[in-house]
Amino acid sequence: MQRYSSAAMKMMNFHRNFLALQTPTNPSVLTNKKACDVFINHRGIDTKRMIASLLYDHLSRLDLQPFLDNKNMKPGDKLFDNIDNAIKNCKVGVAVFSPNYCKSYFCLHELALFMESKKKIIPIFCDIKPSQLVIVDDGKVPAKDLERFKFALEEAKYTVGLTFNSLKG
Repeated sequence: MQRYSSAAMKMMNFHRNFLALQTPTNPSVLTNKKACDVFINHRGIDTKRMIASLLYDHLSRLDLQPFLDNKNMKPGDKLFDNIDNAIKNCKVGVAVFSPNYCKSYFCLHELALFMESKKKIIPIFCDIKPSQLVIVDDGKVPAKDLERFKFALEEAKYTVGLTFNSLKG
C-alpha cells in the first residue's frame, strides 16, 4: 500500500533535490553530529508551540533533518557551540519573525550568523509585518553586535518570504 500520492512523492523529491544543491560553506567544520537540512530560527515564547513545532514535524515527515533547539539539544549542551555549528552546517535557514523576535539576542545572533555565512534563508512573518521589525538599542548589546544584527535584519526584511496569521492558521 502506497503511503503518499504521486504528487506528494514528487514534492518530497523536489525538497530533497533542492536541499542537495545547498552545501555547507566549509565541509571541514562538520562535527560528529549529523548536519541538519533546515535550521528553524524563532522566538520561543511566540512560536515554539505552534508554527515552529509544526514546521519541525512537517519537515521530519518529509525525511529532512530540521534543527529546533528544544528538539535537538539536551541538558548540558553548550548553547552557542551547538547552535552556531548547526547554522554553519545546515543547508537552509527558516527565520520565523514574530512580535518579540527582535527582543532576543539569540534570535538576532542566529540571523546575523546566517547572513554572514551567506546561507539561503526563508523568512516567515508570523503575526508581524516586515516593516514592524525594529531593533531597539537598550544599551545591553555591544555596538559591534548591534550593527551585525541591524544589517542582518534589514537584509531579511527584503527577502521574499511567507506570512502566517496564528489566529487564522
